[in-house]
Amino acid sequence: MQGIEAARAATAHYDDPDVVIVGAGASGAAVAWSLASAGFKVVTLEQGGWVNPQTLPHHQADWEIRRLTDFNADPNVRGAIEDYPVNETASTFSPLMYNAVGGSTIHWSAHFPRYHPSDFRVRSLDGDGDDWPLTYDELEPFYDLNDRMIGIAGRNGDPSQPPRSPRQTPPIPLGPLGEAMARGFDKLGWHWWPSDSAIVTAPYGDRPACNNCGPCDLGCPTGARSSADVTYWPLALRLGVELRTRCRVREITVDADGRARGVLYYDDAGVIQEQRAPLVIIAANGVGTPRLLLNSKSRQFPDGLANRAGMVGKCLMFHPFGTASGVLPDSVESFRGPIGCSIFSHEFYETDESRGFIRGFMMQVVRETGPLNEALGGATATRVPWGAGHHAAFAERFGRVINMGLMGEDLPELVNEVTLDPNLTDSDGIPAPLVRYRLSENSVKLMELAVAKAREALEAAGAIKVLIRNPLRQSGWHLLGTCRMGDDPKNSVVDRWGRAHDVPNLFIVDGSLMVTSAAVNPTTTIQALALRTADYVKQARG
Repeated sequence: MQGIEAARAATAHYDDPDVVIVGAGASGAAVAWSLASAGFKVVTLEQGGWVNPQTLPHHQADWEIRRLTDFNADPNVRGAIEDYPVNETASTFSPLMYNAVGGSTIHWSAHFPRYHPSDFRVRSLDGDGDDWPLTYDELEPFYDLNDRMIGIAGRNGDPSQPPRSPRQTPPIPLGPLGEAMARGFDKLGWHWWPSDSAIVTAPYGDRPACNNCGPCDLGCPTGARSSADVTYWPLALRLGVELRTRCRVREITVDADGRARGVLYYDDAGVIQEQRAPLVIIAANGVGTPRLLLNSKSRQFPDGLANRAGMVGKCLMFHPFGTASGVLPDSVESFRGPIGCSIFSHEFYETDESRGFIRGFMMQVVRETGPLNEALGGATATRVPWGAGHHAAFAERFGRVINMGLMGEDLPELVNEVTLDPNLTDSDGIPAPLVRYRLSENSVKLMELAVAKAREALEAAGAIKVLIRNPLRQSGWHLLGTCRMGDDPKNSVVDRWGRAHDVPNLFIVDGSLMVTSAAVNPTTTIQALALRTADYVKQARG
């Protein structure tokens, strides 16, 4: 970790950068590193700051309480100075995000699956959604590059996926929990595989191996988890990237020709500044990016920057998410190991028309998070009853519960959107986002089958009781689709390289450009797309 601290201490300063990047999360970090490695002068603006590993909840006696308070995944609950409020009253799910160097990879369980090839061809295969303007094969080299850059634990050979490059470290041990669930899947004859995890299980670079402490969603105090602050950022800083923290971008400015001129932002002292650059790249997530574009109004773009087709903010996708928990008769040490990374099943991933819906879902085996969370009901919010029998009831669950996260593919719909709230603002007076979202009929049917199949799998693994929560209210980690990619400027915001149709020197590299959501966690795909865009920018330089 000493190398990381040294990189943070040494930072460049540019008055005339080649590119300014908004956001220092998973995709912004990857692009900053890639462009700097080709000699670009890069300035990155991040509205959060560096997270000191010693301040993470792990080191505090109240670590579980902090998951519910100042380290909550919901910015409306967390209310930190670097956050902005989100009006979610018209949404089924709460948008979950984290503002810091590393973005939401700070508050992240690090399950790291790739999209399937079929996920890029949903319209062709199933007659709904849209096809991507690129294929899995085009993205595969950048998946592999990203894996090498950050370090992945896993095992090759998954029959549900195309072959991939060797994993950088061995898979996270299954432990008794994973072994029990694997026996259940085997009994049913269903697919399962060890998780590809953005966590290193052996020393990788100057980072240590995972020590299996468990609550990865509360940050990683050792640096074993491959969050952007310990992977791309140290390398980018050594290459001369200037990273300005505590800088909140208000709008993107344009010149007389309608090209991006730079960004207006409040610096760490609250003073408004403009940073100009020939190239502007946005990496502010599927809520923050449309918010920024809609706030960037001008004579050339009265409805918001890059929004001549009216598609900015449209087609918001969250992943429908439910949880099933099986209580086993004996302990499976379900509190040991990385919370989100054990095994998964893609048995029901692809479309089967006989089910009455299209696309599918993933079953992800998830560990417990701690005794307080278990007493409060765990993933299904089924509380252990208070009173004389509390301790006996708690003992029946703690260490004996297998959780299954059930995540379905969300289809893009125009009615699901991010727009600007007419009244709510952040602490700098910038209009806040208003999120409108509701589950589609397809998603409802999909999740009903998901919980039924999860119950079947848990009972096959030996569960004596199964608890269900469908859908989970706070499931909006994955903020996708609001500035979608496409070949046709009439129904998309950016082209196949992430370049805005309306603004030739503006690129978007975060989850907002996703065409479909797939039924897996999106971070590896977002980073691969960002690296692909950076490669295009390098080749097209000048």
